[in-house]
Amino acid sequence: MRKLTAQEEFWSGEFGDAYLARNDGKQLLASNIALFANALRRADHVRSVVEFGTNRGLNLRALNQLLPNARLSGVEINAAAHRAAVALGLGDIWHGSIFDYEPEPSDLALAKGVLIHLDPGMLHRAYEKLYGASNRYVLIVEYYNPDPVEVPYRGHRERLFKRDFAGEMMDLYPNLALTDYGFSYRRDPAFRGNDCTWFLLEKRTAR
Repeated sequence: MRKLTAQEEFWSGEFGDAYLARNDGKQLLASNIALFANALRRADHVRSVVEFGTNRGLNLRALNQLLPNARLSGVEINAAAHRAAVALGLGDIWHGSIFDYEPEPSDLALAKGVLIHLDPGMLHRAYEKLYGASNRYVLIVEYYNPDPVEVPYRGHRERLFKRDFAGEMMDLYPNLALTDYGFSYRRDPAFRGNDCTWFLLEKRTAR
C-alpha cells in the first residue's frame, strides 16, 4: 500500500468532513453554473466529464445543468463527501486518491480547487492523471500565482499552494494549447466567485 501524503490524510479525515459541512447551498451552485458556462463557452462536443476532487458534487450538479446529456464521473478521497456525491445519482464516483485513480478518458478532465491542496512534490503525478483522463479538454480552476508560493490555510501550514498549474501542464505536455481563460471574483455582484483563475486547455495534436 502506498503511504498517503500529509495532505491526503488531511482531506480524507476530520478537516475534510468539516469542509463538506460548510460548503453547500443554492448560491454556491448558481456561482458554479455561471463559472462553468463561461469557462466552457469555447468547448464543443463535451459528452463526458471526469472531475478530480468531486467533494459533495456541487460542480457535477452545475455541469449536469449545462451538459444534461453528458456522462459524468468523479474522484473523491473523503468518505463522507464520496457518499454525498454518490447519493446525487449523477454518475460514477470513485472513492480514493487521484494519484491512485486509473482514468477512463473523458472529453473533459476537471480540477477545481484541488491542485492547490496537493503535495507539490506529487503534482507531476496529478498532471499525468489529468492529462491521461482527457480525450480533448482539461479545465483547471485554481488559485493562481506566477511563482510557487505556500499560503497559510485556516491555521494550517503546507495545506494550500498557489502556482501556475496550467502553465506547468502546458510545459510538460507541448500539445496542450490554451483555448481560453478567465477569473472568478469574490465581489462579483451577481455570481460571487472564489478568486480563482480558470484555464481551458485543449489537446491539439497527437503526441
